[in-house]
Amino acid sequence: MRFFSTQTPVLLICRAALSFSWVYQGAVPKIACQSSGEIALLGHILPLNQWVCEAIFWIGIAEILFGLILLVASHAWVFWLNVVALIGLLLFVAIFEPAMFALPFNPLTLNCSLIALSVIAWLELKKLNTSPE
Repeated sequence: MRFFSTQTPVLLICRAALSFSWVYQGAVPKIACQSSGEIALLGHILPLNQWVCEAIFWIGIAEILFGLILLVASHAWVFWLNVVALIGLLLFVAIFEPAMFALPFNPLTLNCSLIALSVIAWLELKKLNTSPE
């Protein structure tokens, strides 16, 4: 519990929001429901539907683990890794399914918000790690 008591409220909120987003995106549309959108997106690079479904499951597991890492990461670079991953995912969607950007709650608005939270978390963590105790 000491870990969380040493965090600023802003950093805790950013951690919780980022973690929730990754855990939810891994658990619900990838593992629990295997959404058709996820299958269509990954189908652009994997040829067989069976491989796509299995890959989506393991991507979901990885997203859940990454979400948990964001919740407790003590290194600021983890938040930059998150920014890079989110930009990569945006580029992937832009190349293979650009029509998704016209949908409500689309990848652009979601990922830009998560990128902003990551930058705020990075700034807060850097401030926390450089402040004298």
